[in-house]
Amino acid sequence: MSMLKKLMVGGALAVSVGALADEVPPPLPVEPVGIIESLPARYPADWFLIQDGAFFHMSDGKVIVIDPTQEGVGDQVKGMFNVSLMGNIMQAPGRGEIYATETFHSRGTRGPRIDVLSIWDMENLSAVGEVILPQGKRFMGMPAREVMHLLNNDKWLAIFNLSPATSVTLVDLDTREIVSEVPTPGCSHIYPAGDMAFTSVCADGRFTTTHLTADGEVKERTRSDVFFDSDETPIFERPAIIDGMAYFPSFKGMLYPVDLSGDVAVPQEPWSIAGDIEGEWAASGIRISDEDSSGAMYLLMNPEAANTDGKHNEGGPEVWVFDPGTQTLLRRIALQEWGLSIAVSRGPDPKMLVTNPVDMSVELYDATTGDFIRKLSDIGQETPLYLYPAL
Repeated sequence: MSMLKKLMVGGALAVSVGALADEVPPPLPVEPVGIIESLPARYPADWFLIQDGAFFHMSDGKVIVIDPTQEGVGDQVKGMFNVSLMGNIMQAPGRGEIYATETFHSRGTRGPRIDVLSIWDMENLSAVGEVILPQGKRFMGMPAREVMHLLNNDKWLAIFNLSPATSVTLVDLDTREIVSEVPTPGCSHIYPAGDMAFTSVCADGRFTTTHLTADGEVKERTRSDVFFDSDETPIFERPAIIDGMAYFPSFKGMLYPVDLSGDVAVPQEPWSIAGDIEGEWAASGIRISDEDSSGAMYLLMNPEAANTDGKHNEGGPEVWVFDPGTQTLLRRIALQEWGLSIAVSRGPDPKMLVTNPVDMSVELYDATTGDFIRKLSDIGQETPLYLYPAL
């Protein structure tokens, strides 16, 4: 090759490299590290908490704080904190805290067991304290909202125990110490009954209301009349509670109202959920009920559950919305596929979040119109078994 051709080729190469260099964008600025974002002290009405029980590796459970009304994952996910081994959570916005019952073992999956009440700050989702609980007693099962309750002007937290003996541990949230353990023989879960009392549902078909003294001891127990037969007409322990009235669905498609506003629980006359609607409709799923700020009641329904054993846990294809005071069915919301758990946001424009067990996504609906809004499937969830509206 002649010297002229070499110069020409070399020059062209130099020009090409120079042109490419001009097209390369400048380096990104160095990002600062150690930045901690804060959430609002009171979460917006459209936010939800998704409890992922990590069903196949339960020591890794987590709770995702989410705004499902946003378009992208980056705007939807607001934060996350861990809850180990099928713990239960409860929001206490008046104290700016979220409580979680957890279990750990000294060697991860083995070794001595320790049960704790973990206290999380709502703004930073950081652990700010814990209380060691009596070992091997706290309720450990599918997450539920009926196993923790605030008492004594939000100073005490009542925690349901099942070991299999039933009792309630009272924790002073100011001193972070255990106040007492209250036996509830034959009776389970915790329902509101005033500032210094709680109600439990009993295996003999009654309710027992336990009234407490100022030092956390039993002052008095009152028992309701029998209102269901646990063999013939079993009920879910998961009611919607609206204006002091708890609405307990039965496995057979009935609804049992119970007035919890007084010193003793007072069962009311049950009524059929489906009425004359064709099918064997009954409530079914994990979180089967919720209520909105207007007093409407939402039930996750299955068309085969009323007379088929085992169908009560499957979930269903529709959510029915009632005015429970008038026993009126307001609307039926057909789901995109299937629902396992539901939660309804508070405020004047409620949204409904539904766990879809087909692909373990969560789906958002307009709770007023029933319109499907979007599916959320890439938010870090694996088994989003239980849903909570932000309070």
